[in-house]
Parts: sequence; C-alpha cells; structure tokens
Amino acid sequence: MAGHSQFKNIMHRKGKQDAMRAKLFAKLAREITVAAKSGTPDPEMNARLRLAIQEARAENMPKDNVERAIKKAQGADLANYEAVRYEGYAPGGVAVIVEALTDNRNRTGGVVRSVFTKCNGNLGATGSVSHMFNHIGEITYKPQTGSAEAVLDAAIEAGADDVQSDDNGHVIVCTFESLGTVAAALEKTLGEAQSVKAVWKPNLTTQVDEDNAQTIMKMLSALEDDDDVQNVFANFEISDEVMKKLTAA
Repeated sequence: MAGHSQFKNIMHRKGKQDAMRAKLFAKLAREITVAAKSGTPDPEMNARLRLAIQEARAENMPKDNVERAIKKAQGADLANYEAVRYEGYAPGGVAVIVEALTDNRNRTGGVVRSVFTKCNGNLGATGSVSHMFNHIGEITYKPQTGSAEAVLDAAIEAGADDVQSDDNGHVIVCTFESLGTVAAALEKTLGEAQSVKAVWKPNLTTQVDEDNAQTIMKMLSALEDDDDVQNVFANFEISDEVMKKLTAA
C-alpha cells in the first residue's frame, strides 16, 4: 500500500474514528455547498455536486446533513471558496499533494507552509510533484458486493478502466473526468459504493524508514486537521516491519 492508505489505516487503528468522522462530514459538507453554489442545486444538472453527494453517501453522511449543505449554498452571506492545490516534499524525498477549499488563500497557504517547515519539509510550486501522480477516480466496494468476475463485468459496462479485487474488497479505477458517470452506473448494478473519490495515485513511490515515517505521519495529520484542507496525498511506502512499530506506538 502507498502512503495515503497507510496513513488512514494507522489513524483508524489509534482509535480516532469519531473525531475523524466529524471532521470528514464537515469537509464533505463544504464541498457540497461549494459545488451547489458553483452551479445549479440539482445534482442531475450539476456534475460536481452529484460527485460530492455520491462521496458523502459512500461515507454514510446523513441525508439531512447533505440537504442542509445544499440549502446553505443559497445563502447570501456564504463565503466565496476556491479550490487550491499545494505541492511539496516531506522528509525522505516524499512527494505530497494538499487539496484545499478556502475563502482566504493567505491564511491557508500560511498554515500549509508552516506545517511543511515544522516537519522538515519543503513547499514547492504547483506542478512541482504532481507529475509523480495520476489524477484518477477511485470507487471501492466491500468483498460481499460480488465475485471478482461480477464486479469486473459491471465495471467494464460502466466505463471503468481497471479493477483490483482481493480479500479486502474491490477497487475500481476510472478517469477523473468520468468518475461521476461511472459511479452512478455502478450504483445501479452493484448498489452504493463504500467510497467514491478523486485521488492522486502515485506512479512511483519512496520507501521510508521509521524515523521519517513518524515525521511524515505527524505532518499529514497536522495538514488534515486544518479545516480548509480537503485531502492530502503522499507517495511513500512503509515496510510491514515499520508499519507494526507505528501501529504499536
């Protein structure tokens, strides 16, 4: 597994699920509100909103929360949010991408830069590390959804590019541009997904030792704790031995 998934697994194992879920719902709600404001509040006519709602539903966000987030977009006093991407390096030469929705670039940029600096990282220009990743759509289903063959058939029919199935479940990959369409088609045949999201998947990874892994975990955690930060991706690899030490700490 690459860095982002490993980071999530370690955080969950440390018992932070409730706090993480509350923060996740807040960030999903912001994306829904911004998406609804950027176009029509009708998800059938607004691809960005449809995708935001699909992701929220996959994370079991309550329907009332989704509806409130959409209605909030109609308020006259809603701040003007914009999507910003930050790129740089963590210790050990690990590439990091930070996606944010902010109404104040100076505030968000200052926080992100501070985290990079405190964790011995270097914030670079936009585009400095994104060439090490592919921006794709990723849809996951639980193992009991169906056999590998059945899920593969459904994915091909929906227009996906690839499927990986194992004991942990099914991961369906498609282009970023087709994520909403593919997810909607899969829902008709396989039901609601476990997760629906756009991700930056590394096309090359960097192995890190225990010391750097601990610093990187601290860095990613600090970034994700910021309310403006929506997603964080990194291209590091952790060996099973180091992983056991981190989860036991």
